[in-house]
Amino acid sequence: MADSQIPLRSFRNRPSDFLAEALGGVIASHPDAEWHDTGFVGRASATTTDTGAPAVAVVSGGGSGHEPMHAGFLGAGMLTAVCPGLVFTSPNAVQIAEATRWADQGAGVVHVVKNYTGDVMNFTVARQALDEVDTRVVLVDDDVATDLAGNADNSDKADGPGRRGTGATILVEKATGAAAQRGDSLDRVAEIGQWVADNSRSMAVALAPGHLPTSGRDTFDLPAGKMEVGVGIHGERGVDRVDAETADSVVARLLAAVGDALSLQDGAEVACLVNGLGGTTPLELSLVFGSVVRQLADRGVTVRRALVGSFVTSVNMAGVSLTLTSVGEDTDELVELLDAPTAAPGWPRVLGGVGAPVTYRPASMSVDDDLPETGEQNRWLSDFVGRVQGATDELTELDRLAGDGDFGQNMDAAFGGLSLPLRGTDAEVLETLAHRLLIRAGGTSGAVLGTLFREMGTAMGQADSPVAGLAAGLASARRAITDLGGAEQGDNTLVDALVPAAEAAAGLDDTETDFAAALEACHAAAAEGAESTRGLVAKKGRASYVGAASRGVVDPGAILVSWIFGGSGNVGDVTGE
Repeated sequence: MADSQIPLRSFRNRPSDFLAEALGGVIASHPDAEWHDTGFVGRASATTTDTGAPAVAVVSGGGSGHEPMHAGFLGAGMLTAVCPGLVFTSPNAVQIAEATRWADQGAGVVHVVKNYTGDVMNFTVARQALDEVDTRVVLVDDDVATDLAGNADNSDKADGPGRRGTGATILVEKATGAAAQRGDSLDRVAEIGQWVADNSRSMAVALAPGHLPTSGRDTFDLPAGKMEVGVGIHGERGVDRVDAETADSVVARLLAAVGDALSLQDGAEVACLVNGLGGTTPLELSLVFGSVVRQLADRGVTVRRALVGSFVTSVNMAGVSLTLTSVGEDTDELVELLDAPTAAPGWPRVLGGVGAPVTYRPASMSVDDDLPETGEQNRWLSDFVGRVQGATDELTELDRLAGDGDFGQNMDAAFGGLSLPLRGTDAEVLETLAHRLLIRAGGTSGAVLGTLFREMGTAMGQADSPVAGLAAGLASARRAITDLGGAEQGDNTLVDALVPAAEAAAGLDDTETDFAAALEACHAAAAEGAESTRGLVAKKGRASYVGAASRGVVDPGAILVSWIFGGSGNVGDVTGE
């Protein structure tokens, strides 16, 4: 397929120029990196110990597509030189030899090599060509997924190449780089690195494959709703395919493999890396990490140090890997090496566990917004909450089409936990619903709808009759919401349903109209107003940011306002006709 025909799913220019241009940008943003035309990135500053003497150099590398590994870990206290290969392709032996020869300060060079066949071969050939440089090698082979695939003993007689080198690589690079900077000998630096590698195990899962920027193709095919277990960082599919699971179940699966491989017992201590594979959000990674900490605590295992983020990626795969290093008897030394300062931009400035033990509990809000448990059933407000509870997904989808896609989720946060029927007077229930909206929902919808229910609750608590209270509350809410956000009728917001409902209520004679009839009149007017938003371009609220793209979609806030008074609870049946 010609370059111009490759689907644009990534930011790039000519696919053939992608890597050179991308690496150029990496180096331009890195204050201590220089490109060498023989094919490697080296530090611009000297590699020295803390006392200023020549230090052991640590050199690593591998296929591109795993950023920030490796170039992001170039700098004082970590790597001296990095050899980047093509995407998911090992660097060649000439690159490695040139980088090693350049990096040697006279104290020798340690190669940190991931256990992939191409990496191992090319680093080996490079060392064979470097009689003048004293070198050692640390082999990183932490991925237990390949144990599951039949390479369990990782010996010369294994059926395959053994465990792959994955997330633990950066822990090895950090430990060796810190040991070199403090002045350790070549043999000691290599010994420390190999100890970290030997005491680390990892495993990864993915909910979606990555796709290659150069070809636009997915790295493997994965049906929706499935999860790939044991994926590799070169885009390899996993060793098993299962239905997608909850985060807690994923963590339990990973811990069963990784924890058992390390033989973790009650009282063990670990360093923990929760790593994104390129397409997983920081919030998701943090959720996974919290589950890891909690489940490790249930096993009696303490997390001494933690890294959470995307450090060893597989271009843009939506996945996560878990790496545990059993710190054992060398706890203090390894922790000191992980904590040692480094100028490498890809390493976190502070690790979890520094200054305070790693503990976990959900960051849940605790607010007093319970509804009365006794008293008369409040039928009309129970019916309203029931409509919302049954339609949160549909409201979210409608909001996705019209705005930012969070409306149904916010309403679920406010109303999802309520048990029906609601009990209490109109004023009591409305005030509690207002409080839940203001505290739990957040965002524009929480503030606006919370104001609506607060004004209605206040008015209905003071009025002589429910119909008079409804009319006064809607009128007051109309003024308060306009003052709050500036929205007027015709701006494609919930005001387009609120204003007709308020006008309908204002036209009722509270001495002759019963409350059911008042609700029916308000619903008819509000539903018609909500339907009118279908032809409007939003000028206020969340949908205003998408401009004309909001035209043709009924505002979900307007639908919800109409449901206060009645309706089917079906977002596709706004007017109830």
